[in-house]
Amino acid sequence: MSLFYLLLLAVIQGITEFLPVSSSGHLALLPALTGAQDQGQFIDVAVHIGTLGAVVLYFWADVKSAFFGALRLITGKIDTDGAKLALLLIVATIPVVIIGFILKLTGLSDAMRSIKVIGWAMLIFGIVLYWADQKGAQTKVQSDWNLPDAIKLGLWQAVALIPGTSRSGITITGARQMGYTREDGAKIAMLMSIPTIIASGVLLGLDVAKSADWAMAKDGAIAAVFAFAAALLALSLMMKLLKSVSFTPYVIYRVVLGIALLAYAYA
Repeated sequence: MSLFYLLLLAVIQGITEFLPVSSSGHLALLPALTGAQDQGQFIDVAVHIGTLGAVVLYFWADVKSAFFGALRLITGKIDTDGAKLALLLIVATIPVVIIGFILKLTGLSDAMRSIKVIGWAMLIFGIVLYWADQKGAQTKVQSDWNLPDAIKLGLWQAVALIPGTSRSGITITGARQMGYTREDGAKIAMLMSIPTIIASGVLLGLDVAKSADWAMAKDGAIAAVFAFAAALLALSLMMKLLKSVSFTPYVIYRVVLGIALLAYAYA
C-alpha cells in the first residue's frame, strides 16, 4: 500500500473518528468510490489505534483515574471515582465485544461494508442524532453516569457495528437522549472508545500474528502514527466547539452524504 494512500486513510480516520459522522463508514467508502483495493479491517483498526492514543492523551486525567480504579476493581473494591469509571467502561464495552465477535465469525462484518448500508445508516442515524440532540434535556454530567446508563450506552454503541452509523455518533445520541449535556455526553462517548478500540486491536492483532503478515503490520503502524496526529487536532477542536455549537452541522453533513450515497448506489 502506498504511503500516500496510508496518509489519506489516516487523515480521514483522524478527522472523522471523534465527529459523529462515522469514521468506519468513510474508511469503507474510500476504496468503493476510488476503485482502489479495500484496505481491509486490519488497517481500519490500525488507524483506530492511532486515534486511541489521541483520546488517551487528551483525557489523560480520566484515563489515569480509570486505570488505577481498574486495579482496585481486581481486589473487589469500588470505593473511588476511578474504580466506578473503570467498572462503567467495562460494562459499556461488553455488548459491542460480544456482538462484534459474532459478526466476525459469521462474516457479516465484511458483508455490511457496502455503499447502500453506509448510505442508509448515515441518513437514518443522522436524523436520530438530531432528534435526540434537540429533544434531550441537558441536566446530567459525567459524574451522574451510573450502571443502568452504562448498560444502555453499551447497547447503543453496539449498533455502531453497522458501517456508517458512527460509534461516537450513536453513543452521543444515546447520551443526549438520556439527558447528558453535549460536552459530557461526548466525553463519555470518547472514553467508551478506549476499551472498544483496545478489544478490536487485540482481536485483529492476533490474526496478523498468526498469518505473520509483517508487511501489513508495518503499514498499520505508519497509518496509526498519522491518525494519531490528525485525531488529536480534531478532538481538541470538537470539544471546544461543543461549548457553543450543537450537533446540527454534523447532522446536515450526514443527511446530505447519505442521500448522495443512496442516489449513487441505486442509480
